[in-house]
Amino acid sequence: MKHHDVIIIGAGAAGLMCAATAGYRGRDVLVLDNAKQAGRKILISGGGRCNFTNQKVEPANFICGNPHFVKSALARYSSQDFIELVERHGIEYHQRDHGQLFCNDSAKEIVTMLLTECEWAGVSVKLRTEITNIAKVDSGQFLLSTSNGDLSCESLVIATGGLSMPKLGATPFGYHVAEQFGLKVLPTYAGLVPFTWHSEQKQKFEPLSGIAVPSTITAKDGTQFSEALLFTHRGLSGPAVLQISNYWLPGETISINLLPNMDANEALAQALANHPKQSLRNTLSQWLPKRLVEVLFEESLLNMALNQLVHAQRDQVIADLHDWELLMNGTEGYRTAEVTLGGVDTNELSSKDMQSKKVPGLFFAGEVMDVSGWLGGFNFQWAWASGVAVGQAI
Repeated sequence: MKHHDVIIIGAGAAGLMCAATAGYRGRDVLVLDNAKQAGRKILISGGGRCNFTNQKVEPANFICGNPHFVKSALARYSSQDFIELVERHGIEYHQRDHGQLFCNDSAKEIVTMLLTECEWAGVSVKLRTEITNIAKVDSGQFLLSTSNGDLSCESLVIATGGLSMPKLGATPFGYHVAEQFGLKVLPTYAGLVPFTWHSEQKQKFEPLSGIAVPSTITAKDGTQFSEALLFTHRGLSGPAVLQISNYWLPGETISINLLPNMDANEALAQALANHPKQSLRNTLSQWLPKRLVEVLFEESLLNMALNQLVHAQRDQVIADLHDWELLMNGTEGYRTAEVTLGGVDTNELSSKDMQSKKVPGLFFAGEVMDVSGWLGGFNFQWAWASGVAVGQAI
């Protein structure tokens, strides 16, 4: 039986970051993964360019049952620390809206960087390895049965991610390990995920597929995001929708402001004064795509001149533009979700080193925990920060 100081299960963002950090401290580290390739989720992220962090990361950018949990790790390993690592490896990057940072070339550069760091730190990475059993013995060591033989270690790190994107090999393995050792796992949901139409909505809105507009979307709890909204064949997507999906529960409505940068009441009054005989259709089509206007409003209303509208009709048009309330059918689920909400209860873990309070030597890193970030590089920053926190402790 081969022994290592540390075994990390999961060769993704958090696992590789943790491995390199521990390896540089002189620990004998082995990373195991059942995939054929390390960092598969990194490779497809950000449209293949990897939105690897954000210029401004705050605890408020994360959803967690225990909101204070993320503070320690994020404070000790900032986005600036990761940016410096990227720059040391000569990776060129650029900034997009809201402080999001992307590789100029390819997400492969981030995976190569992490694997290079692991190599320099003396870490072994074994892929295509199935783990069939984990046990903790009286000596305090963990024993692992794998498809490549039996292993033992002092510290075991679970960095297996969540359930999002099952095509990339996502499984509930990490949750099962947590439960095996008596840790509470909170219910999981797809996060940062598009919404789907009800069948009658689909018929009405499907022709709008491909249209994108600026928007402000508000969830029932008052959480609000102002970004692009995209109509798809299946429902609604775009950054604003992905963001709000983290705060939405089945059966709740969302409110969409289709003109977040203007006052429709003022604009209509102005249009009425300047062009009283202009049709409502032509007026609204100056502010929104014509196809969208024609689906949102009745033909008879759109054909009316502005000076024919009574107050009640004008008020309703304004309400529909600024506060369009929609009851969506659901989400596309884990298939297209970027993150998994819920997971290993952070109240079971130390916020300093992510170690189980019940099981000494058992650590968790990354998305497997009940920590989910906003869209925009925050989930990767949690992977880096939690990976470093564990790597410094094991």
